[in-house]
Amino acid sequence: MVRLRMVRPREVMKFYFVYVLSSLNKDFIYVGFTTDLRRRFKEHNNHEELSTKHYTPFELIHYEAYKSKVDAQRREEYLKTTKGKTTLRTMLKDYFQNKVSDTKS
Repeated sequence: MVRLRMVRPREVMKFYFVYVLSSLNKDFIYVGFTTDLRRRFKEHNNHEELSTKHYTPFELIHYEAYKSKVDAQRREEYLKTTKGKTTLRTMLKDYFQNKVSDTKS
């Protein structure tokens, strides 16, 4: 007697992203959360997001990937606080220093 073993299809790895966008034309930083980073970046740059449409175009300057939705949302909320913004400035110190020096050139 032959027994057939059921094999589950490979589970697709799902991540939750916290991302930071920087406006190329204005002094504006946006922190967001998504499951599809490419789609969300396009939406921001295509003026589809009410809160950012006046600051386009953007560049993606940082992102973090999480397996847990709750962890990602907690991180997004933190990065939007005053202390979180200070953490971002420290983490991305070189980027912000170069951005300032690029605008002075």
